[in-house]
Amino acid sequence: MTEPARLPVILGVGQIVDRPADPAEGLDALQLMAAAIDRADTDAGGGLIARCDWLAIVPQLSFPDIDPLTQLPAALGIAPTHVEQAGMASGDTPVRYLNDAANAIATGEATVAIIVGGEALRTAAMRPEGTGKWPSSSMGSAAFRNASEHRRKYGLVNPAEIYPLYENATRAAWGQTLTEGQAESARIWSLMADVAQGSEAAWIRKPVSAAEIAEPSASNRMIAFPYTKLMVANASVNQGAALIVTSLATAKELGFSSQAIFIGGGAAAHEPEDALDRARWDRSPGMEVSLTRALAVNGLTSTNLDHVELYSCFPNVPKMARRVIGWSADRPVTVHGGLTFGGGPVGNYMTHAAAQMVKALRAGGGHGLLFGNGGYCTHNHSIVLSVTPPPTGTFPQDYLFQAEADAARGPTPPLSDTIEGPARLETYTVIYGRDGPNYGVVMARTPADERVVARVDAEEIDFLTSGRVEPVGTAGITERRGDMLHWRRA
Repeated sequence: MTEPARLPVILGVGQIVDRPADPAEGLDALQLMAAAIDRADTDAGGGLIARCDWLAIVPQLSFPDIDPLTQLPAALGIAPTHVEQAGMASGDTPVRYLNDAANAIATGEATVAIIVGGEALRTAAMRPEGTGKWPSSSMGSAAFRNASEHRRKYGLVNPAEIYPLYENATRAAWGQTLTEGQAESARIWSLMADVAQGSEAAWIRKPVSAAEIAEPSASNRMIAFPYTKLMVANASVNQGAALIVTSLATAKELGFSSQAIFIGGGAAAHEPEDALDRARWDRSPGMEVSLTRALAVNGLTSTNLDHVELYSCFPNVPKMARRVIGWSADRPVTVHGGLTFGGGPVGNYMTHAAAQMVKALRAGGGHGLLFGNGGYCTHNHSIVLSVTPPPTGTFPQDYLFQAEADAARGPTPPLSDTIEGPARLETYTVIYGRDGPNYGVVMARTPADERVVARVDAEEIDFLTSGRVEPVGTAGITERRGDMLHWRRA
């Protein structure tokens, strides 16, 4: 059981947005991290950097020659007992770090913990070759190498090509028309733009209407059906954020306990790593368990929440999450502005969200929920921040509820692209280039309940995207052409 003096709190938060007139003159990822930590230290009253004995770094992709594991402690002039950097950039990583830091503080393993991340993707794009690296190619090549044969073959490699499979399946499961589904996404995103205007470290701080978000245009082209550019994460940013976590006793010692925000219990649960290894496309048991358990371990329901941050790389994630917790689409699902307007610095968005949540709770309210998602709806971690202490005995906490998610998932049907014959459409997407649709991909079920992946021809792309009828559930036929399976309506 945690001693009251060891209750973990966030004492300092710091964020930086770097937008020089000449992007090539911008800070690199290491400089962004150091600047964010310095600001968090100032926010906490100063002097805590030197006392840091636990440091967790969100991986950065923009400057591959930088090694934050060694270079950041050196730049700060510290030698923490514990230094770690996640093996991959994942949207849930900052929330997991927050849970780990809370455990470390509660057990006495650490006295001052710092969580930090920074991405200088915009700067890297403008630097002379060799000094920075725009991540689109490096991220794409890594995603291609790690993808399964079916994903590589059918063009389902990157997140923008996978998440619409969830979007189209959930819309059908919820009984929405295409127009209704797009209206919900646009409404949620327009509220994010409103929030971003008041978020000091947001990347885009201007109003954007729901109509502008939903309507494809020259500046808002289709990315992957049904997502427009304004519905997806914006990675072309230079942003850094840091959190300083310590004990309530240390906060009192420094005379800053009045601004400390308590860390509550968290919950994690995940889907299989293979992005196509999904039992269903209209739900995520890992997400559901993560969110419901995080509320339960803190003795809360959604009615107790004053603020939420529901991860928003693509609309289906906050749309699914808000339904799990019962959060209205007319209430903002962000305190920072979401990954389109707040900015999408790869794996570090939720550090910004946590910093903004701390500020929001300092300004008023009792409880805030942070939900981070990574991979392809794969990794889920939720945690509660509060102005009051969590329930007695919360820490140290085993926050992984994987067995519960696995039990709720059920079997995954085998995936094939060799089965010809009847196949009912399960979900789909269409991938766009700048001049229009490039290709369409469907998931379909055979009478034996096997799952097939297949491409579609131009006339079926029109059927999938027109909105005249709901394509999910349509009877079809698969046939082999060369080395690919194709699907058409029966």
